Amino acid sequence: MRTVLVTGPGGAGRTTLAAASALAAARGGRRTLLVTTDPVPGLPVPAGTAPAEVADGLHHVRTDSAAHFRAELVALQDRASGVLDLLGAHRMDAEELTELPGGRQLALLHTLHRAAAGDWSTGYDVLVVDLPPLADALALLALPGQLRRYLRRLLPPERQAARALRPMLAQIAGVPMPAQWLYEASARKDTELAAVETLLQDRATTVRLVAEPGPAAEGALDRARTGLALHGLRVDTLMANRVLPRHSADPWFAELAARQDKCLDHWHQDAVPVTEVPHLGRDPRTAEDLGLLGADAAPDERAPGPAPDPWWTRDTRGEPGDDGVLTWCLPLPGAVKEELRLVRRGDELLLTAGEFHRVLRLESALRRCTVAGAALTDGLLRVRFAPDPGLWPRSG
Repeated sequence: MRTVLVTGPGGAGRTTLAAASALAAARGGRRTLLVTTDPVPGLPVPAGTAPAEVADGLHHVRTDSAAHFRAELVALQDRASGVLDLLGAHRMDAEELTELPGGRQLALLHTLHRAAAGDWSTGYDVLVVDLPPLADALALLALPGQLRRYLRRLLPPERQAARALRPMLAQIAGVPMPAQWLYEASARKDTELAAVETLLQDRATTVRLVAEPGPAAEGALDRARTGLALHGLRVDTLMANRVLPRHSADPWFAELAARQDKCLDHWHQDAVPVTEVPHLGRDPRTAEDLGLLGADAAPDERAPGPAPDPWWTRDTRGEPGDDGVLTWCLPLPGAVKEELRLVRRGDELLLTAGEFHRVLRLESALRRCTVAGAALTDGLLRVRFAPDPGLWPRSG
């Protein structure tokens, strides 16, 4: 399944162009699923939480974060009923639950899971997902890996005791053992998050950026390049939205168009392909308007996604100038040396680049090494690892 994740600076028409891209794919003969959190002008509002056909070959589903939050919390209360009864807690009904911050992100991840490996995993050729604005989207894309790491650290599956041993171990430890349902809930959530991670890392998954040409968008996109690279995501297209006619007798419009042209010149010089979407002169209101906007927006069937491993290790031992180290190379376009921070902790490397942070698990060879230095040159971070003689003894 070809997956396109659509994001961009807020107010740039992201949701509209996500729908236009999905409609273009459907009109090209590919069965397409569009996932949004907001209604789309020009498309019927789907009822319920299952995909509904809104045009020939195009199905649409909207995430309902409030309903998802209520359902999850009610299910959690049911599974923890024994503990809650022991504490004398009063359970809350679904009608009195109000969604908490973070609910929209978790609901969207749940919808992505259903699209990737759940109820809707078959029958679609293209999946188009309208993500939140750029900064929130990058945080959302990092969330599955972060949550899985937290679950593994807090509730490691290998630590759960056999059911028959739990009372005895509780007496020995002097504290109650974590309930089995807690491990089971953790395993279910880990499976769900793993499916979303697999979808994000798939070669057929790319990010599509939507931005209105201008200085503010340029700054936001420059910062986002680092975050996208850090998480191994590749951009297939930058959609320059609401491009004004280049020649106008009106001085005011001519000045705006000139500013857009200057920005577009910069974007066309980058490696990412740019698709210019003309301004309709009005807000899009119909499917025909979406068709006009998406005329050149259909996702390529074989667009390249991120490589299975976007980073690589150079082993120069034995080569001329051998200094006995291995070099781990991580492309980080847009990263600034002063904002870069590296911390080695066990088998992991904690990497911070400006506002972006990721915990990377080292490959087997690098785990047997010590960090010997790092350098950032032309957007490429090189981390040098020296083999630890105690863990990697020399032959002979």
